[in-house]
Formats: sequence, C-alpha cells, structure tokens
Amino acid sequence: MVAYIPERGDVVWLDFDPQKGNEIKKIRPAIVLSTYKYHLKSNLALFVPITSQIKGYPFEVIINIDSINGAVLCDQIRSMDFKARKAKKILSLNNSLVDEILYKSKLLL
Repeated sequence: MVAYIPERGDVVWLDFDPQKGNEIKKIRPAIVLSTYKYHLKSNLALFVPITSQIKGYPFEVIINIDSINGAVLCDQIRSMDFKARKAKKILSLNNSLVDEILYKSKLLL
C-alpha cells in the first residue's frame, strides 16, 4: 500500500494538538496549500484549518462542499508533518477556491 502524499487543494482530517494560546486546536478539516513536490521531499505540508465558527473576519474563506462547511482560517497557516499527524484525505477543492485561499494567505506574507 502506498502512503498518502497530499496535493495542493486537498481537504484532510488533521490533528492540530498540541496547541498554545490562540492557535487552533483539535482534530479538524484542513486545506493543503503547499505542493506535492515539496511533500515528497520533506514529509511536511502547509495547512490552513477549517472551523465551523464563521465570524466574518477578513482572512476567512467560506466553504460549503459536501460535509465540509465553515470558514477557512487563512491567517492560521501551519507547517506540519502530514505522516506523523496521520493526515487523511476527505476531498479535493476546485482551483478557483484554492486560488482564493492562497490569495488571502499570501496577503500575510
């Protein structure tokens, strides 16, 4: 069996614990921002979490696809080891939604 390697735009279940202060926590859906090529070399990926608490903040992107409903928190980018955190793919997003998430995330960099 081949181990899962995430691709940009995948929505995965991911464990954000342990956390500190205002960081997002617990097992929740997250979106992969980094590229497949990077994942192959490093076992790391950049993720942004999804929360069910929609607050209307400027760095949120609303998502309603299948069972994934909530706000993507584009200001909470995390680099995580997807193998150690046992990332499990749920679905893949369309390119226009991924582009919107990348745009809002890049505003912070």
